[in-house]
Amino acid sequence: MKTELLSPAKDKETAFAAIDCGADAVYMGAAAFGARKNAPNSLADIRDVVNYAHKFRVKVFITLNTILTDSELNEAVTLAGELDKIGVDALIVQDMGFLEKIKTIGIPVHISTQADNRDLEKVSFFNNLGVARVVLARELSLKQIKEIHDANPNLELEAFVHGALCVSYSGQCYLSQYIGGRSANRGECAQPCRKKYSVETVDGKIIAKDIYALCLKDFNASNRLKDMIDAGVYSFKIEGRLKDSNYVKNITAYYRHELDKYSQKSSSGNSIYPFKPNPQKSFNRGFTDYFLEKRKDCFSLNSPKSRGEYIGVISEVKNGCIKICTDKTIHPQDGLTDGIDGFLVNKIENNYVYPNRPVKFKAGDKIYRNVDVEFEKQVAQKVKRQIGVNINITDELTLVDEDGIKVSIPITGGEAAKNPEKMKETFVKQFSKTGESDIKIASELPFMPVSRINELRRSAFDKLMQKRLDEYKREEHKNLVYCPYYKSQIDYRGNVHNLSAKDFYKKCGAEVCEMSLETELPKHPVELMRTKHCIKYALGMCKSPEKLVLRDEYGKVYPLKFDCKKCEMSVLNNL
Repeated sequence: MKTELLSPAKDKETAFAAIDCGADAVYMGAAAFGARKNAPNSLADIRDVVNYAHKFRVKVFITLNTILTDSELNEAVTLAGELDKIGVDALIVQDMGFLEKIKTIGIPVHISTQADNRDLEKVSFFNNLGVARVVLARELSLKQIKEIHDANPNLELEAFVHGALCVSYSGQCYLSQYIGGRSANRGECAQPCRKKYSVETVDGKIIAKDIYALCLKDFNASNRLKDMIDAGVYSFKIEGRLKDSNYVKNITAYYRHELDKYSQKSSSGNSIYPFKPNPQKSFNRGFTDYFLEKRKDCFSLNSPKSRGEYIGVISEVKNGCIKICTDKTIHPQDGLTDGIDGFLVNKIENNYVYPNRPVKFKAGDKIYRNVDVEFEKQVAQKVKRQIGVNINITDELTLVDEDGIKVSIPITGGEAAKNPEKMKETFVKQFSKTGESDIKIASELPFMPVSRINELRRSAFDKLMQKRLDEYKREEHKNLVYCPYYKSQIDYRGNVHNLSAKDFYKKCGAEVCEMSLETELPKHPVELMRTKHCIKYALGMCKSPEKLVLRDEYGKVYPLKFDCKKCEMSVLNNL
């Protein structure tokens, strides 16, 4: 069974790194209209990524997944047309008005997780509509994923497998927009979920003061890959379009290794790594597999910062330096933390670690390393991805790769080699540098200097890679067919931001009663976010009848509503 490992890329260099480390597909933003406004890419850079990726049968998806104004639609449609010409493999879309406008372009469409894909009925609607793929909500359990797959067996399902978690159902968070006009649905989220709040009763009693009440740990489903495959997940998505290249390399390499235990990759080639992948060594707030099976400790109330890997316990504090009971080697400039406070290592002397700043640690504190400088140096090295090739040499050089693609180059030379066996050994040695699987030499070789052999090797492999690129075939988009929407009315949570989207829903039999919250804040109380994270549960108050509010650092209050039947919590605006 084939699956897809999908990696993020903030830029061309990171995309190349993800491909080299084994990604079957990469997703990245264009110059505009992506849900990560701070990760734009030019058409020229995207073209370079496409040409490099397709040689390895790696796909490239572009995020055009914000909601758009009427005035932006034409520009977005023009951009989609340019991306289609470049040969990108799919567009990731949230706005149904945009979908309405590009339905005749041949490029496949993936429905973004920003479209709030947590209901079977909604996913089935998109399947009936004719989209190529749906990106599922992070909060779904294995059981829910399987129910969706069983009802839509021919629809590709994409699910997150690693990275930062939005506390709200994606596409349903309006807190950043409400506080400062920076809309998450427009790619401008200010991440208020990573800020401090106090939890209080409605009459002002403080339950917990200055905690990161809405901050979650990071997702890590590496122990549930087989379960996710069995549930019907095809594409395994790593979050992180704002993460650096080393993060993407480490996490991609790790999941490549893990996923290969259970399935066959959907691209070509194998990667050779100069490092041993370890997700604990990259940015993380601690890990959770969230709601794949049942509710667990998924929150990070003490800090939104990276915790890194656990390395040991402080055994002694003396004159501003600390001794750590650990089996790890600590290096100068490593970053160490107790999960809240942290420092860089100035030096290590007589087993004592000297911090670069005063810290209030004590014996017994657990210590984590969130920057491992030696590991980062290893990860920064070049990773090589090689296509398996069989090489046959007769009177011409013939290459046949692992996908059956074949090229030939005549071997021209002067006099016969005086030492045929030595000449054969030289050929094998030089061609082995590219990592091909098998070399067969069926005739005597003419004498060639090493430089000429290397030139022949480069020419042959350049010709093979060009042919791989020329023969790449993108899956074409099938025509969308209007079908009944699963709801008759749509309020502000439908994120309808333009008249084209309103018209789309009308054609699908649904009435848009309210435009997006970004268009106009409704005059009635609204959910600024709905989440599976429950503050009562996190604070050990699961069955408490207390009515609670959040108070931010500026004194602004947000009422909380608890739907215990669905095990969900909502943050409301305070009218």
